[in-house]
Amino acid sequence: MSPKAAPLLLAFSLLTGVTMSDPSAQVPLPDAKPVPRMQVLPLPHDQASMLRDGAELTRYHFGAGQKRPYLYPILGPSGRSLTRMGHPHATASHGHHNSVWVAHDSVNGESFWTDSAPGRIVPQWIAEYRDGGEGCRIAAVHHWVGKDGRVHLIERRGMTAVPLPDGEWMLILDLQFEAGKEPAVLGKTPFGMAAVRMAKTIGVLDGGGLIRNSAGNVNEQGPNGVFWKKARWVDYSGPIAPGVNEGITLMDHPSNPNHPSTFHVRGDGWMGASLTFDSPRTVRPGEMLRLRYGLYVHRGVPPSPALEKQWSAFAKTKIETLPNDRK
Repeated sequence: MSPKAAPLLLAFSLLTGVTMSDPSAQVPLPDAKPVPRMQVLPLPHDQASMLRDGAELTRYHFGAGQKRPYLYPILGPSGRSLTRMGHPHATASHGHHNSVWVAHDSVNGESFWTDSAPGRIVPQWIAEYRDGGEGCRIAAVHHWVGKDGRVHLIERRGMTAVPLPDGEWMLILDLQFEAGKEPAVLGKTPFGMAAVRMAKTIGVLDGGGLIRNSAGNVNEQGPNGVFWKKARWVDYSGPIAPGVNEGITLMDHPSNPNHPSTFHVRGDGWMGASLTFDSPRTVRPGEMLRLRYGLYVHRGVPPSPALEKQWSAFAKTKIETLPNDRK
């Protein structure tokens, strides 16, 4: 309120004897519906924000000029983003590390992983914005378009934010792939499908963070390291503010065809679930490849049994077919 407006409002209140904080001065709304706790807020410039109680948790970026859509920030309970845009050191070669993203390094021999390759994941339309008390969801349709304009894959992507106690939350990624006119061969590679670039201060090398997985492995390398190991989940935790630790647990759903997934994880602050680490996979016309990944956004550095409990709850979640129609 401006300094000039305050005296005017005070004078009006004195003249009328009415203040807007007085319930008797309000007009009732007998048909008012409850405001959903979890909401999706469409924004300008091809963005949509996912909110809990009016506060942003994450934002979906799907502008047509991008190589692929992504989610940034991923806000932890402290209100700071637990992810970042780009590698903290190799900025030129790792510009594709955009917070939380979906990509694959070999689809019919073409890369949709790096920014230097011609392959692009092109948003087509938003199929759904869903609000609710127990969660909110964005459903979108993407085409994976190669160098000659060929559509290799048609992807339906669901992004669901689920509130948890104490400021924590879960981000669920549902991916449903169909081939174009020809089969789509997802080649053998550690790069793809779900990937997370952590904040610099959470990284083991830059911030002294900690990596653990469900198999009991710790940090990147060595016989007990997490690098290229199979697991139900991988957790990356570390400092995000003075005296404050937070992190993200990347979870592989038991319905995924390669469960438990091999995880590609580095001490410089990134982790990814590798769908075709062991062997290629083909999506044929008329078939659908379904994948589900979870990101548990949490306080502190939880003990492994607590993370396993969260994974068990995620493993029981029901998968539904995503909408495909334009709205």
